[in-house]
Amino acid sequence: MNQLKTLLIDLDDTVYPTSNDVWPYLCDRIDRYMRDIVKIPADQIVETRERLLLQYGSTMRGLMIEYGADMHDYLRYVHDVDISDYLREDPELRQALLSLPQQKWIFTNASQAHAEQVLRLLGIRDLFEGIIDVVDTHPWCKPQTPAFEKAIVKANNLNPAETLFIDDRVSNLDTAKALGMHTLQILGVEAVSIHPAIEKLSNLPAFIASMEN
Repeated sequence: MNQLKTLLIDLDDTVYPTSNDVWPYLCDRIDRYMRDIVKIPADQIVETRERLLLQYGSTMRGLMIEYGADMHDYLRYVHDVDISDYLREDPELRQALLSLPQQKWIFTNASQAHAEQVLRLLGIRDLFEGIIDVVDTHPWCKPQTPAFEKAIVKANNLNPAETLFIDDRVSNLDTAKALGMHTLQILGVEAVSIHPAIEKLSNLPAFIASMEN
């Protein structure tokens, strides 16, 4: 195996556990945006949201394409909210990431501001080289290959063969693997897949040690 030089890490339901309930809170914001701003009938929102997510990779991208929603307006409405009730500093995760010498990047379908807030609340923002958000990859998003290609360039033209991509969603991991990256799934949102998996990100040092043996 080539020496691992870069860790490309998803944000929501990856750097913190699904049990923290951040996503259900944000999902409620998405539903409100669809109802109040896009004017989708309330009884169609859940079905439409799930379809757009599957079809376009993110609900936001689907709303932009099918309903003409404005990206920045959506991100402000959905992500510019206080989530300090759901997240707190995670010393175990901080120590785990500190022990790893690889360059670390966040790669998310959410906004820069949301990612900054999550990392700050967890007490790990200073450990990351940078954040690649959905604006950086526009008009694409994970799991679409062009979004990954934009992320590769932004993350100092990382070498896929020397990169470990970590995410909770199988479709995103599949694209990363097809591009030549090593992959690791955080369990929670989806069941075990063909990708290696761990239960939480703080288990990452042990996984990397096993890769190198």
